[in-house]
Amino acid sequence: MRKQARRRTTLLATGVVVFSLIAASCGDDDDEESGDTAAEATDAAGDTEPAGGTEPAAGTDTTMAMTETTMAGTDTTETGTDTTGTGTGDTGGGSAPGECETVDEVSLQLQWFVQAQFAGYLAGVDQGFYEEMCLNVEILEGGVDIVPQQVLADGQSDFALAWVPKALQTREQGAGIVNIAQIFQRSGTLQVSFVDAGITSPADFEGKTIGNWGFGNEYEIFAALAAEDLDPATDVELVQQQFDMVGLLAGDIDAAEAMTYNEYAQVLEAVNEETGELYTPEDFNVVSYEEAGVGMLQDAIWADAERLESDDAYRDIAVRFVAASIRGWAYCRDEPEACRDITVAAGSQLGDSHQLWQMNEVNKLIWPSAGGIGIIDEDAWNRTVEIAQGTPNLEGATVLTEAPGDDAYTNEIVEEATAMLGDIDTTGESFEPIEVTLEEGGA
Repeated sequence: MRKQARRRTTLLATGVVVFSLIAASCGDDDDEESGDTAAEATDAAGDTEPAGGTEPAAGTDTTMAMTETTMAGTDTTETGTDTTGTGTGDTGGGSAPGECETVDEVSLQLQWFVQAQFAGYLAGVDQGFYEEMCLNVEILEGGVDIVPQQVLADGQSDFALAWVPKALQTREQGAGIVNIAQIFQRSGTLQVSFVDAGITSPADFEGKTIGNWGFGNEYEIFAALAAEDLDPATDVELVQQQFDMVGLLAGDIDAAEAMTYNEYAQVLEAVNEETGELYTPEDFNVVSYEEAGVGMLQDAIWADAERLESDDAYRDIAVRFVAASIRGWAYCRDEPEACRDITVAAGSQLGDSHQLWQMNEVNKLIWPSAGGIGIIDEDAWNRTVEIAQGTPNLEGATVLTEAPGDDAYTNEIVEEATAMLGDIDTTGESFEPIEVTLEEGGA
């Protein structure tokens, strides 16, 4: 993180740094999170887009070849909607937003490849929200070899996005990180099956072949099995699933792991060979782990705990970064089509209809947010910790061996950030999802 002199106040296009994969395999011998359910994973077949938040365990090599690209220029003129109001807090050494004496260089590590799962941050760049907070934000794309919370702990990024149980496990292993904004308020993990498999609840997993990605994405599956008193070693067949739905469509898996915003869309974008038409929701049964009562908190913004405590400048940057990120997510709530376009322009692997579906589904995980976007709900946090401590995997190990300390999260940063945003709606009480028509292959 460094500062650069800046006297002009006009909004400039900010580059997005993306990483190019140099290896097709994921995981290594150090991966202990997934147990026997996580054999060596491969990249998604064809042009399907991998799942969000599916990264290997801490300790994996995070070195990637880096290619710098610049986002397509977008008009950053404010539209007058309630998502683009002027903040009220001081920024950049006391200057008002947009009048920066200095600009702070900040990096954000994503969990996965560019997709609408991260649209709020992409919009923050594209719409100039970060720049108005005197920040030049570099977005670091994730991938199969990237453990975002470990990148943060290693000092390779200023902030990182990570699912709460994964980050808490890394934290228990010694990483000095803290949750400063819980963006996703609900879990988006599903288990998807064809209707004729008769799987309508976790109890129906018994005797079935259940796919999972491993790498920490299987915790809710184990929790659901435990809740039904099913032994994961004997009552079901757990199999490693690629980051797509090919195994389900081929009949190799009875129920495949999916995110509401990604893989579930992939099956609805596929052609049913018997009818020649796209599959429909009526062709599938969906088990939601959130609805089953074992949903765990997912995408959150994590910061360096030591720097947050000892470095006033870093803490000030954290507040401004969260404020601009919230503004980006409010913009995407109110302008989902615009954020779809921003995501596609940033280099998403799948196309317009898939990204609009993803944007719509991600909005459902964020909005409405009763306490305000980014606020960590104590009940949801405690449920996540309880599941992480009490659910054994195939080897009998749990995600956490003890409850994290009270310093594992803070609402102070997001509360200060929200105070900077004036009359911008941060609860989304009136949010209504849109209707999205998927096209073959997500085009």
